[in-house]
Amino acid sequence: MSVVHELSPGWLLDHLAFINKISYELHQHREPCCSKSRPTSSVHLDSLHMDSVSSFGASATFVPSTSKPENDDRGNCEMFIQKYVFRSELFDISKPYITSANHKECQESKEKEDLVNDVKKEIFISINGKKRKRCVAFNQGELDAMEYHRKIRGLILDGSSQLIQEGLTSGFLHSCSEKPNKCSEPITLPLDTCNLSELCEMAKHLPSLNETELQTLQLMEDDTSVTEQDLFSRIVENTSGFTKIITLMGQKYLLPPKSSFLLSDISCMHPLLNCKKTYDVIVIDPPWQNKSVKRSNRYSYLSPLQIKQIPVPKLAAPSCLVVTWVTNRQKHLRFVKEELYPSWSVEVVAEWHWVKITSSGEFVFPLDSPHKKPYEGLILGRVREKAALLLSRNADVKELPIPDHKLIVSVPCTLHSHKPPLAEELVR
Repeated sequence: MSVVHELSPGWLLDHLAFINKISYELHQHREPCCSKSRPTSSVHLDSLHMDSVSSFGASATFVPSTSKPENDDRGNCEMFIQKYVFRSELFDISKPYITSANHKECQESKEKEDLVNDVKKEIFISINGKKRKRCVAFNQGELDAMEYHRKIRGLILDGSSQLIQEGLTSGFLHSCSEKPNKCSEPITLPLDTCNLSELCEMAKHLPSLNETELQTLQLMEDDTSVTEQDLFSRIVENTSGFTKIITLMGQKYLLPPKSSFLLSDISCMHPLLNCKKTYDVIVIDPPWQNKSVKRSNRYSYLSPLQIKQIPVPKLAAPSCLVVTWVTNRQKHLRFVKEELYPSWSVEVVAEWHWVKITSSGEFVFPLDSPHKKPYEGLILGRVREKAALLLSRNADVKELPIPDHKLIVSVPCTLHSHKPPLAEELVR
């Protein structure tokens, strides 16, 4: 279970528990008469031992299996199970990224927010014991952001405090005073990271496949014929009850049982549409445009027009719940609520907030930081046809309401843009 505690303000989550409950198990067969013979499987597994966990990049590590070999229906083969778990150190965030003590701009930010309606104002800053006056100008976006923060600040602070206290009391969270040595350890990010964004960019430039070639690819047991190009721009399914391994650009990826994926650029969605399937829940995490993305050139971003072109109406089942992750930029929040969702016939029903904390219960950024906040939002909406929208406003149609301004409090993953699980919160 990913939900550690549930209170009226929201939930305290454990990302790691949710990922590991999927039970990534790789089943392999080998001849019983030769215990030293190599396992036969769809990929070579020489690098997947405990002394070489980097074979799965930044995510998974091999753990010894306690399962004994079992005879399968082949009669002359034995089955061996290798189990993989997510690397727990990727959630080992014991210190804030920036602390209030060394964040010199926090106090200045607080003074700015006290006069949020002024486009220009004077601030007195103490330098070497002398007060100096400085004129600060705000653009409309900064004013909107400060006003939004002022409105939700109390909600974030009070609700998070309740959930954090519950986590400390139960022992899920640990104060730094209890583990002084661990809290002083620096956080080091993995050297090898996932290349999926580069793969999607590559897929965009591959030759277009015809309708026959775009049929769903089902990964079969002991199938050694699958190539990298077979996995691009088509639906790939693992219909088996155990994990499969696929290799892309030299990196190995674990594909959970009973799952599927489409590895492509957003401009190539027709393989998904060709499946003629609709979905009850659609979660979207668009690559929003911002200054940080432009500077780092880490990934390409989508324009508002490109985001609108995502074919959500064709993929959504009746009353589908659409969840969109949004940055704290007010321009993006307004776009989702006022333009994006209406263009998809989606009615906004709630706005939730993900609050990021350390394992000791501190915000990863100061709550009043002028640059990065320790929270980000997600907008929840339901797909409505015009007729259904009118009916839903009448007493005849009863639907369980989704509460507004719920908090999801958790220790984030150190991997870029790794979001918390939503499955258990959405079904409650």
